[in-house]
Amino acid sequence: MVKIGSNTLTDEQGRIRDDVMSERVAALARLAAEGHKVLLVSSGAISSGLGMLPEPEKVTETVELQATSAIGQGRLYQRYSELFGEHGILTGQILLTSSDIASRSQYLNARNTLLKLLEWGAVPIINENDTTSTDEIRYGDNDFLAAQVAILARADRLILLTDTEGLYTSDPATDPDAELVEEVRDWSELERIQAGGAGSAVGSGGMKSKIVAAEMATTANIEVVIANGSRKGVIAAIMAGEKIGTRFFPVKTSISSFKLWLKYGLPSRGAIIVDEGAARALSTGGTSLLAAGIVDVDGDFFAGEAVEVVCRQGGRKLVGKGKTNFSSEELRRIKGMQSQQVVKLLPHGEEEVIHRDYFVLEE
Repeated sequence: MVKIGSNTLTDEQGRIRDDVMSERVAALARLAAEGHKVLLVSSGAISSGLGMLPEPEKVTETVELQATSAIGQGRLYQRYSELFGEHGILTGQILLTSSDIASRSQYLNARNTLLKLLEWGAVPIINENDTTSTDEIRYGDNDFLAAQVAILARADRLILLTDTEGLYTSDPATDPDAELVEEVRDWSELERIQAGGAGSAVGSGGMKSKIVAAEMATTANIEVVIANGSRKGVIAAIMAGEKIGTRFFPVKTSISSFKLWLKYGLPSRGAIIVDEGAARALSTGGTSLLAAGIVDVDGDFFAGEAVEVVCRQGGRKLVGKGKTNFSSEELRRIKGMQSQQVVKLLPHGEEEVIHRDYFVLEE
């Protein structure tokens, strides 16, 4: 899977960098010809749309940016379709929102569609549906989406192409001593790195969102490379194993597809605070969470929603995440109770607050 950012695809005036797009498409076409299954997550709908407007500088409101995306997305996909067509490759456009990822049935439908396109030899071109979702506009330049879809499709490698050479020890624009981090094998190494936010008006992801995306994907046993999307031959160089950009090595894991979705696809709506005994039982015993181990509840949520499980002893520590069988209101009533008391108070409820099959540990 390759993700191309807005700054790579378009210039400051919203004009498509056709030379860059053509070169990237040719590289992906070569990979497809070699037998690789190729997926592309492409940003640039908003920036491309801005290039079509008479007064783009006046477009600032969210609804205006959504309308701009509607203009730019068609233009962007049409050009991709033409370029891949020159190599005899079919493409399919897939627009996703966070709710598509959060819904298990829609998540599986999206995966089935992606796999069918790949089976047919087509290249899925994926973007967030900015006309109905504001996640990319507000939070990131499709980095999270790229990681989520890479996990969904069980990709072997995720390449994040951006407007910098990779991850630096600090911001190279302000620190002349900033050094490129070539490899990340241990996530504790990143504690010394100052990852900033969005770097320009066009790209809204910044390095911080790319690091989080890399952590998500590597946990699912996917190698991640962050590299300069404007560098000629960048995709071929990465695939050849050359030292280019920042390479994040995958973490071996046995987490199931369902629990990967639970961990990264389903947003947390609140938190359940547990005592040290419950935290230890969840972490080492593979048990379900019972009401007896709950000491507090943060936020408001419904039964069936995802929540974080946190232990506050010795500081706030994230234990894991799971789907709760009770609402926040019900949990405040039954916290600390034994199972028989819970069943008596709420006879239609479950014995487990979070069943172990619907809980994933923070590793």
